[in-house]
Amino acid sequence: MPKIRFHKLAAIAVLIGFAAWMGTGEFSSVGSAADKSVTIDKQAGAGQPEAAKAKTAEVGPKAAPRTVAVVTPPRKTFARAIRISGLTEADKRAVLATRVNGVIEKLPVKQGDRVKTGDLVLMLAAEEKISNVDNAKQLLVQRKAELDAAERLAKTGNLPKLQLDTARSNLTLAQSQLDTAQAELDRNEVKAPFDGVIDRIPVELGSSVMQGGEVATILKLDPVIARGEISERDLRYVKIGDEADVRLVNDQKVTGTVRYISRDASAQTRTFRVEVAIPNGDGSIPAGMTAEITLSAEPTNAVMLPRSVVTLGDKGDLGIRAVGKDGKVAFFPIDLVDDTPHGLVLGGIPEDARIIVAGQELVKEGDTVKPVEADQATINKLISEASAGTQ
Repeated sequence: MPKIRFHKLAAIAVLIGFAAWMGTGEFSSVGSAADKSVTIDKQAGAGQPEAAKAKTAEVGPKAAPRTVAVVTPPRKTFARAIRISGLTEADKRAVLATRVNGVIEKLPVKQGDRVKTGDLVLMLAAEEKISNVDNAKQLLVQRKAELDAAERLAKTGNLPKLQLDTARSNLTLAQSQLDTAQAELDRNEVKAPFDGVIDRIPVELGSSVMQGGEVATILKLDPVIARGEISERDLRYVKIGDEADVRLVNDQKVTGTVRYISRDASAQTRTFRVEVAIPNGDGSIPAGMTAEITLSAEPTNAVMLPRSVVTLGDKGDLGIRAVGKDGKVAFFPIDLVDDTPHGLVLGGIPEDARIIVAGQELVKEGDTVKPVEADQATINKLISEASAGTQ
């Protein structure tokens, strides 16, 4: 009997515990409860506005600022160098032609000869015209003698004034006839219009030529001209009288002076023609040779940096990225002063700018970064690598 009573008491205790558990509302296992908790959280988040979601997302740990290498380079005064491609050409060039038809009787020059202004280059056969000149000269001598005799008689009163006037008129007419005959003869001659070099003679002695036919080409090569095109951006830095260095395709280096700058841009390229006059007394520099023209403008304050620091901005313009005092990245457009084997000479950069020399391609304007000063060895290595890449 006591044993049966004990089992009843145990069953009653179990019923009381089960009832208490049911009252708590926890009907699932531990794993199920966790899943349910996640589901409830998702449902709660779905009803939240976007700002609340963003705030919730920001609760996680923030990424550390990216580390970049920076440098504050020393500033120096550099001469601005503007390099343009061009070629040499003659200061003057003339294609000589005949003014009348005829057969070449004299050809005293050959290709490559130097001539002076007025030297005979070619003469056509002109027997009749030469005879006309001789006759006109003889007539002129006769008319002069007649006038002298008439003047002597007029002084003694033995010659009427009307006859004296006739003698003077005859002399004037004879002089005019000689001038006309000489002009006709001169048409058979081709002479050098300026000092230069005979570059081409497409005719031979004894050949027949037509009026206006080409007989020779003459070039003036002292000075020789180096011609190129300068951009509208660089036009303001150049003026007439500036010195310019010219390197020819054969590595010959010469110095000249800017003598002409066009004020009318090319419609196709928006560039302006520039001419540099180079002394060429010995004629060693020919026309038509490829040349690199370096125009030297007024010096400007700038810095030298490796080519690798130059990058593109949001608008596609060239510049550098730097770190401000607030630790944020800023972009500065550059003014290319010179491109040397040792690096780029750049203007337009603020004096206190900490220029990013490593990692600039991994950040953008407005990013917060951790700047670390680059040592000189790193800078020298960057410059060396940039120089090797251009060779």
